[in-house]
Amino acid sequence: MTVPPGRAPAAPASSVPGIGGPVPARADGVELIGELKGSGYRDAPALVRRADGQTLQLTPLLYSVLSAVDGRSSVSEIADRVSRGSGRRVTAENVRTLMDSKLLPLGLIARADGSQPEVRRSNPLLSLRFRYTVTDKQKTRRLTGPFAALFRPWIVVPLVAAFLFVSWWVLAEKGLASATYQAFDSPGLLLLVVAVTVFSAGFHEFGHAAGARYGGATPGAMGAGLYLFWPAFYTDVTDSYRLGRAGRVRTDLGGLYFNAMVTVLIAGIWWATQYDALLLVVLTQILQMIRQLTPLVRFDGYHVLADVTGVPDLYHRIRPTLLGLLPWRWGHPETKALKPWARAVVTLWVLIVVPVLLGSLALMVITLPRVLATAWASTVRREGALAAAVDTGDLLGAGAQAVMILAAALPVLGMGLILFRMVTRGARSVWQKTRGRPGRRASAVIAGVALVAVLATLWWPNGSTYRPIRPYERGTVADVLAARAPVTDRLVQGQEGRVAAIWPQGVAKPTADKPQLAMVLVPRTGQAPAPGNASGPAPAPAPAWVFPFSKPSPPGDGGNQALAVNTKDGSVVYDVAFAMVWVQDGSALNVNEADAFASCRDCAAVAVAFQVVLLVGQVHAVVPQNLAVAANYNCTQCLAYAVANQLVLTLDQPLSPAGLAQLSTLWNDINAFQATIQDQPLTQIQARLNQYAGQIRQIIQQDPSTTHQAPSSAPATTEPAGPSGAPTVNAPTPGASVPDTVTTPSAPGAGAPAAPASEAPAQTAAPGSTDAPPSPAPAETAMPLPTASPS
Repeated sequence: MTVPPGRAPAAPASSVPGIGGPVPARADGVELIGELKGSGYRDAPALVRRADGQTLQLTPLLYSVLSAVDGRSSVSEIADRVSRGSGRRVTAENVRTLMDSKLLPLGLIARADGSQPEVRRSNPLLSLRFRYTVTDKQKTRRLTGPFAALFRPWIVVPLVAAFLFVSWWVLAEKGLASATYQAFDSPGLLLLVVAVTVFSAGFHEFGHAAGARYGGATPGAMGAGLYLFWPAFYTDVTDSYRLGRAGRVRTDLGGLYFNAMVTVLIAGIWWATQYDALLLVVLTQILQMIRQLTPLVRFDGYHVLADVTGVPDLYHRIRPTLLGLLPWRWGHPETKALKPWARAVVTLWVLIVVPVLLGSLALMVITLPRVLATAWASTVRREGALAAAVDTGDLLGAGAQAVMILAAALPVLGMGLILFRMVTRGARSVWQKTRGRPGRRASAVIAGVALVAVLATLWWPNGSTYRPIRPYERGTVADVLAARAPVTDRLVQGQEGRVAAIWPQGVAKPTADKPQLAMVLVPRTGQAPAPGNASGPAPAPAPAWVFPFSKPSPPGDGGNQALAVNTKDGSVVYDVAFAMVWVQDGSALNVNEADAFASCRDCAAVAVAFQVVLLVGQVHAVVPQNLAVAANYNCTQCLAYAVANQLVLTLDQPLSPAGLAQLSTLWNDINAFQATIQDQPLTQIQARLNQYAGQIRQIIQQDPSTTHQAPSSAPATTEPAGPSGAPTVNAPTPGASVPDTVTTPSAPGAGAPAAPASEAPAQTAAPGSTDAPPSPAPAETAMPLPTASPS
């Protein structure tokens, strides 16, 4: 990362002594950088740098006054020089006022007695902490000077092309599975990957310094510190503001360019050694580059945006930009300080970064207890592994465990530091601003107490507040917010809720730490209650699978299933599944299944499954299944109705285009019927399905590709009757060709299977109330025998 310029807060004129004396002088170490080239301001500011490294923006008039202060000229001479340079009259009194009220509080000119002014360095919240300088300005120049030649175009172009190729090859062709396994299987290789990654982060800063040197600027000190909650290296490239926009952007992207060089170098080493673990370094470089391009915090992407727009410190524009959105502030000078295009870009950036930072802060506060618990659990676990590695003399393993412990501890320490600084800075600022205003101070104290109460509520220890994060958790924003929502008495996707479940006796129950897979059935949204029951009592907690038998398995390949489950009083649940399947030169093991289950009062569950299976060519095994199950449990005045209709036809060859067109038109009509099936009387559903099945047979029978086939008989259907009051419909598979006989279904109540005579299925209907929970009785189905297609 690079060190950005900032602003020192101006002290009131009355709080500092005047410069007095006839000959003003600059403070020691003050360096004039000059006007910002390519500025996004209407009046381009000028930059100066103090001895402590703080860079300040000055208006053109202030910069002219400071430029004229040379330690030899009097105030009158400075006024004359500024008047000639600015083209307007500036008096000695004007110069003295600017020095006393502006330049001296900023620490840019010496006091009257020659002593240096007291300065206070700007200390932004999102800035580098705990800086440790490794090289001074002179050493940085010597170390990074040879690398400046790498920015020549004839070197940049092939290196960038090689980086793009290596990235594509590793991510799209080679993959990282073997690299990950090899690295974590060998602690030595894992430590090597970590070491190279840390080295590349330092080498990244060489890119910034070399980019500045190539453009003609002088890089400053290099070192390390803590940014947010991660270690970071830094390079002072403030002098790059002497360059134009292109030179500044080159400096900003120089670090990413050196990351690309490391990627290409690692790919070459892998080619020579074939150690797949090295390819993880390629991934770490790509991830580091993506992170650096983020413009939300002070990474390289932030500085690129600042230099492209010509606004050195974007964070100082957040408050003026937000205030400038208010209609009564549109004409304010501070709002119009930027050029129109720069103001549009900065406004868009502010509207993105402010919600993101506030949301990140809220998530950090909410998840802090679980992060603490996770870090503690990881540290305890790694501590045991570290002790074992030390006892066995495995220094590489001990080093790997130490790195993991450090990685777990740093985020917690960083989050704690950020929250501590926010609280202390906020409290100090509010206390100073409410001095002498008891009413506002009382309001601030009340707000502080309310904030403490909210934090206590979020962080108060209970059963799950300080629970470590588990591998099975998704960790989405919705999950974090749902974790703080009250537990409801019904099941809602993404939230915790209470549910009544049946669990076998003697079997260990699942816990949050040791969960088990379970199927939870939740009523579908939009289901209309039965007439006359719209204003009933509040429903009980939504149950899980309450039936004393296993839930039907999901459909397999080529299968079709309609599953209607109703556990809500006074409601109707429909599930309809229509499908057409083509089987060519294989096996026809298609299953068509309709299941209707009810456990409620004054309710209904209706399942309709209609499947057409067309066999083309040499299909050697034809074993379709047509199943319909209707059952109720603890049910009063309920209806469970299941209809399963399966039509299986054999073709020697594909249909003609005309036949396909007719079949497509008919299937569109069938889909339209499916969409309105809830409006159809239950007694007419089977008749309509039989009608569609007959039309499909007629289309196929009349198609030129099948006119040579000889008709044959079809197996018959059965008419089971069950206590659940659910009719079941079964259409077995025709033999080997299209049948030419059709019969109507037999009357309800027949229980014995009929002889193979027709294609039409039969149905039964016995809806009514039940007083005791019957066991489910699946309908009998006539099992057709597979027959060979004529050759």
